[in-house]
Amino acid sequence: MTGPDITVPREARPYQGESAGIVTRVVAATIDAVVVGVILGAGYLGWAAVIFLLDPLAFTFPQTNLLVSLTAGLFVATIYLWLAWWLLGRTYGAHIMGIRVSGRRGRRLGPLRALARAGFCVFFPIGLFWCAISPRRRSVQDVVLFTKVVYDWLPRPGGPGAHPAAGAHAPAGARPPTGSEPLAGAQPPAGGQPPVEGEPYRRHWPAHSDDPGPASAEPGQS
Repeated sequence: MTGPDITVPREARPYQGESAGIVTRVVAATIDAVVVGVILGAGYLGWAAVIFLLDPLAFTFPQTNLLVSLTAGLFVATIYLWLAWWLLGRTYGAHIMGIRVSGRRGRRLGPLRALARAGFCVFFPIGLFWCAISPRRRSVQDVVLFTKVVYDWLPRPGGPGAHPAAGAHAPAGARPPTGSEPLAGAQPPAGGQPPVEGEPYRRHWPAHSDDPGPASAEPGQS
């Protein structure tokens, strides 16, 4: 029996797999709003850079209005949420807060349901607050689209079952496995010989076993 997964923060272990509450979701959504704002700002600066390169002497920062900014913000937010939920199961804000969006069976959302949830959340964000009074902590989007948001902290490197990093060397004096060694604790069959190091175990079984073993010598040969 193995102990608790030390890759999950100790304080988070009692909540792993439980539905996320309103505070965690709001904080994650706020972080995602900042990410969307950064994407919009980077896009605006890239647009300005292109205008500058085309005509440096007459360059002025491009003018925008509220409608264009709002449309761009809604579009970018929808695409951001859609790709994050479809490909990763979580946005950056959800990653920071240790939560994940999935279907009722715990699987990642497909592209259509992820897109529907993204649009639902962007154009009806107030539906998020339904999880504050829902016994199962589910928002309007979760109820309509059969989704859920659960605490799911990603494992940290170096936990149980982690594979050694690329380029890591074995300790001094350690011998790499050959692939032909018997399992630890295995005993030879009755009447069999102990295995020779580096040779397959099956070659040392007695002749009366079901294993035909190596081919016998040809007649007339001693």
